[in-house]
Amino acid sequence: MSLFTSSSAVRPTPTAVRSTGPVRTRARFHTLAVESVRPLTDDAVEVTFTVPADLADDYDHLPGQYVALRTTLEGAEVRRSYSLCRAPEHRTAEQVAAGTPTRLSVAVKRDEGGLFSTWAQTGLRPGFEIDVMSPQGTFTSGLDDLDHRHVVGIAAGSGITPLMALAHTVLTRSETSRFTLLYTNRSTLDVMFLEDLADLKDRYPTRVTLHHVLSREQRTAPVLSGRIDEERLRTILRVLIDPADVDEWFLCGPLSLVDLCREVLADVGVEGQHVRFELFTTGDEPVRAARPVEVRAGERTVRIEVTLDGVSSTVESPVDAHETVLNAALRVRPDAPFACAGGVCGTCRARVIEGSVTMTENYALEPDEIERGYVLTCQSHPTSERTVVDYDV
Repeated sequence: MSLFTSSSAVRPTPTAVRSTGPVRTRARFHTLAVESVRPLTDDAVEVTFTVPADLADDYDHLPGQYVALRTTLEGAEVRRSYSLCRAPEHRTAEQVAAGTPTRLSVAVKRDEGGLFSTWAQTGLRPGFEIDVMSPQGTFTSGLDDLDHRHVVGIAAGSGITPLMALAHTVLTRSETSRFTLLYTNRSTLDVMFLEDLADLKDRYPTRVTLHHVLSREQRTAPVLSGRIDEERLRTILRVLIDPADVDEWFLCGPLSLVDLCREVLADVGVEGQHVRFELFTTGDEPVRAARPVEVRAGERTVRIEVTLDGVSSTVESPVDAHETVLNAALRVRPDAPFACAGGVCGTCRARVIEGSVTMTENYALEPDEIERGYVLTCQSHPTSERTVVDYDV
């Protein structure tokens, strides 16, 4: 695009069929009450929120979308993004008329040293209130015609979360669809949604195939024992999952696994438009937004203009600070949307109207969005004296 200067560090994003997918809308927070906290493993829980009837439309979603959670812990605001793990609820006309609330569920796995994930395991209780952002993401957009389609999901650890919702949707929307899951964990005790997956297999015995790969536990089949590396993945594609029999691939996990799967699938002839991915981590250290920046008298600055909710604000950013558009915007618009601040979730997406930026990383935007001028503000650094971005477009 003419207003965006690509950096060599920008990673390619998946090409998805999006003709009938959702139109991205600007994310907004609402306060929701926690209905339940269900243990999944020793270090993972499913958190379910009650959605009041008057907010049901705001939280209508597709399988595979995510929400950002916002709360205050140890005196500081904390935001984390989590995929929705349950398929969208179908509301009957009677339920709508009666004002029946709906539900949203996410799965939270404890990260070593993770402030929010540790609190979710030890301190979060039913009745607590948390700010929950409206659903975002295009992981499964355009997946409409499922008759006689074979969908394969490859997940590691908590990467199973969006695939749980996807599996239910694929299997319930068509009586002829099939779903295969290749799911890797350290041991059986680490498998999230183990009973739910078994129930799914029992309900659709001829249409569901589950392959559990355990890196630290011996399985009967040698190919399912050990870490998924290139050799093991190629063997799995040769003896367990025939790529020629698969219509769509969905990958969710750490960057290393996703990259490996994409490279091997491409090498065996799978076209890129049939492979979609979502990351739950890039392997980098967490990025904190809104680090303090002060403008000193006489130093060279760039002007950043931000439009959000129809209101325009201007902020000066020191050239030497090399700060992101989001970081600068938060000084004058604390309500600027963001979640991961690492270029993964896409919550901070905005369109460059004037000027130019360079993006450091991009794991969230589609190629056509980039062509239309959209950027991730958490990764965008101004390269012009005046840069104008619009969150509302």
